[in-house]
Amino acid sequence: MTVLKSQWHEAPDLPGDRVKLVQLHERHAPGVLTAADDDEVFQWMSLKRPHTLAAAKAIVTGYLDNPNLVAWAQIDQHSNELAGLTTFYDINPESRSVAIGHTWLGKKHWRTAINTESKLLLLSRAFDDLGAVRVVWHTDNLNERSQAAIERLGARREGVLRKHRQRLDGSWRDTVAYSMLDDEWPAAKKNLEERLA
Repeated sequence: MTVLKSQWHEAPDLPGDRVKLVQLHERHAPGVLTAADDDEVFQWMSLKRPHTLAAAKAIVTGYLDNPNLVAWAQIDQHSNELAGLTTFYDINPESRSVAIGHTWLGKKHWRTAINTESKLLLLSRAFDDLGAVRVVWHTDNLNERSQAAIERLGARREGVLRKHRQRLDGSWRDTVAYSMLDDEWPAAKKNLEERLA
């Protein structure tokens, strides 16, 4: 498989049955504001819940201006509403690795198939399209819901990065690191497809 380095920084549309991932654009700001429907959504994020269109625009700009992020809007296929945002980050074509994160979903979309299918689409993009050998996740050690969701994908816990970054409140966050390798992907893909079916 020949993949150009530039392809790692592209955000093609990734359509699924329940969710479609589309490249994030400034026009998505109103949808970001609507989807940001509960403070709990942003409890573990490094950004605050937007309460104004200007704040939603600032979130979108922050994603778009980061040169090491590839950002998608998660669009609910049934309602055509923006459900949340997700990204590739720590993109390293040389080592064929990428992280999935900076992800959030509006609370009304929690416990739906959107997150599972989004991850299936992103993992397929990483492993099948780009030839990644390693996909990584990082999450707050206090965010047990996120850790459980990552583990359900088939990722393996690698360890804890102590005092890895500061939270918005100034406290130090320990970060739990997870990964999935290319030889683990076929079984994980089959499991995710069966869960979605």
